[in-house]
Amino acid sequence: MTPANPSRQLAQARRCVLAAAAVLAACVAVATLRSAPVPANLVWTVALLLPIMAPLSGLIRGTRRTYAWAALCVAPYFIYGVTEVIANPAVRVAAGTILFASLAWFITLVRYLRLSRGAPPTPQGTPGV
Repeated sequence: MTPANPSRQLAQARRCVLAAAAVLAACVAVATLRSAPVPANLVWTVALLLPIMAPLSGLIRGTRRTYAWAALCVAPYFIYGVTEVIANPAVRVAAGTILFASLAWFITLVRYLRLSRGAPPTPQGTPGV
C-alpha cells in the first residue's frame, strides 16, 4: 500500500477542524439559547461564541500559527463542560455535548498541527537521511 498524499491529509484535517468548530458552536448556541429569556440569551450566546469566532479567519486560511493558539480557545468550553456535568444535573446533557465537542475540536487542532509540522532539522555536520 502506498502512503496517503500529505497535502490531502492536511486538507482533510483542516476540514475536520472547521467541522469540529462548527459542531461546538452549534452546541454552545443551542445550550445557551434554551437557558434564558430571548433578549438576555442572545447577548450571552454571542459572548460565549467569541472564543470560537476569534481564530476562525486564520483557520479558514490555514495559518498554522492560528491553529496553535486556537487550541487555547478550547479551555473555556472544556472547563464549562466539566463544571456543569459535575455540578448541575439540569444541564448535564447539554454540558456533556459541549464537553465532547470541545475535546473533538482540540484533538482535530492537534492532529492538524502534527500533520503540518515540518521535518525536524538535522544536526550540523551530519548528512540528511
